[in-house]
Amino acid sequence: MTIAQESTATQRIVPFLWFDDNAEEAARFYVSIFPNSKIDGDVSRYGDEGLAEPGSVMVVPFQLDGQGFLALNGGPEYTFTPAISFFVRCENQAEVDYYWEKLLEGAGEPVQCGWLKDRFGVSWQVVPSVLQQLIGGPDAEGASRAMKAMLGMVKLDVGELQRAYDGT
Repeated sequence: MTIAQESTATQRIVPFLWFDDNAEEAARFYVSIFPNSKIDGDVSRYGDEGLAEPGSVMVVPFQLDGQGFLALNGGPEYTFTPAISFFVRCENQAEVDYYWEKLLEGAGEPVQCGWLKDRFGVSWQVVPSVLQQLIGGPDAEGASRAMKAMLGMVKLDVGELQRAYDGT
């Protein structure tokens, strides 16, 4: 068992991301953004029998805030879609701003309602934790106003969402 396999062996479900040929670059980008993150063990390399140049990166194990991931250089056959995204729960507007800006670095694309696509094509949702309380709150009219406000946003704004809920 390799070090990479040992580090993800205790985690029952491990997201496995298929990149064309930039898995290591993507993993290093992600670990530079999130706290408690690292490349988690040995990077596996293709051998003579592999699908890519012998010695080139095959699988990169990494952790984002303690969550294990594996990144594969599998070639151009598959690409990411927004059908799968990673949800980043933020405690305040400063965290929303930080993750939004960092994940967009290097030609990422903002989408809407807190969604963005990073430069590798991976979709992320950068969402303040208060959003669920506002759109699911006890005031049905306030929840409706907060939902309408959220649907009109690209990056989510905690203050605007709260003002919409409050009707101010």
